[in-house]
Amino acid sequence: MKYLNILFCVMMILFIGVQYNDPDGPMWAAIYAVPAIWAGLAAFRLKQVQTSRARALLGVSVFGALALTVYYWPTTPNFWVKEIYWETETAREGMGMMIATFVLLVAAATIWSARRK
Repeated sequence: MKYLNILFCVMMILFIGVQYNDPDGPMWAAIYAVPAIWAGLAAFRLKQVQTSRARALLGVSVFGALALTVYYWPTTPNFWVKEIYWETETAREGMGMMIATFVLLVAAATIWSARRK
């Protein structure tokens, strides 16, 4: 799981990097930073995130990501089709939120499963 979290951390950092020309880029950079940080912590500082405070923060992060995924879920039919998401900002935002939530859930699974060992 370490290498998967490293890959996801780098991927989310790249997601942050491509927000430079987006009008709401700072908001999305902050949204993408949360799973990037947790994936990095899961990869490199797994023992340090085993505290009850860190687990509580992770729980809040997961809950927030799930809520934002519901909020940003694309209402455009066939939003996954290239011709749709290429033109529709809300479809891209929704898919970005889905990816961010998935990355966060992988990091959370890594952290929570390490606690049981």
